Amino acid sequence: MNLPEMNFQANGTVYPKKPLAEYTSWRVGGPADYVFIPADLNHLILFLQQIPKDVPLLWLGLGSNVLIRDGGVDGIVIITQGALKVIEQLDTNIVRAEAGVSCAQFARFTARLGMTGVEFMAGIPGTVGGALAMNAGCYGGETWQRISFVETIDQQGIKHIRPAKEFEVGYRHVKKPFPEWFVAGYFELSPGDKKQSLEDIKNLLDKRNSSQPTGLPNCGSVFRNPPNNFAARLIEQCGLKKFAVGGAYVSEKHANFFINDGTATARDVETLILKVQAIVKEKEGVHLIPEVCIIGKPL
Repeated sequence: MNLPEMNFQANGTVYPKKPLAEYTSWRVGGPADYVFIPADLNHLILFLQQIPKDVPLLWLGLGSNVLIRDGGVDGIVIITQGALKVIEQLDTNIVRAEAGVSCAQFARFTARLGMTGVEFMAGIPGTVGGALAMNAGCYGGETWQRISFVETIDQQGIKHIRPAKEFEVGYRHVKKPFPEWFVAGYFELSPGDKKQSLEDIKNLLDKRNSSQPTGLPNCGSVFRNPPNNFAARLIEQCGLKKFAVGGAYVSEKHANFFINDGTATARDVETLILKVQAIVKEKEGVHLIPEVCIIGKPL
């Protein structure tokens, strides 16, 4: 695929045939035809206005809930992390955060404003855009519980502001009625105590670090929790901690986290997911549904 000559009016970077492993938290993944890193939201709009409308687009923040196959992906991958990074207080109880803002950064920002309601987001290993796309959550909180409006953008580069009620939201699922992507969320928060909120975030992160393999290449939770149960518990009951395929293995610390030991391929990871899923189904009678999105072409 060849992109036409484009006259950019702002800084930004386009990389051809760029491996995606460095943009995913599993550190695996083949190349994209092109990787685009915008300078800001206006530059992203300009870019979308210039590219052919039939070019496939994939959006990545921290790449923490995706598995990119070894054959890579067709089209353009747009990296939002570090690019769409504006956070601003719009009213006494409304904060707008762009898609590339990390969830942990957003939680701390609002806490320092003396606002409460999204402390739990400090435990989500991704960006606001990813959290909006999948209704990410942890420790009893979910992203869309605090959303009043979202900003979206379509492939023609046209920006829209849409109320939360236009979207069908469920557990780790958001159905969009339009072919658009999230570029910002408007969060409705409550007055809080700055010191208490920051202490709550610290305690949450301490709990996360003690129970999850932070610091190792993983995607976060691999499977959704089934009703009235926990994926990690079912995997552990099957004796699958440390179970490995190639360079990918089930964490001993938390069984719903799969680790790349530094040598894994995306095929290793995907095979591990399928094998764990099959064993849990056979031994426990529960079909685990992946939370991670598997994208791209095998080699």
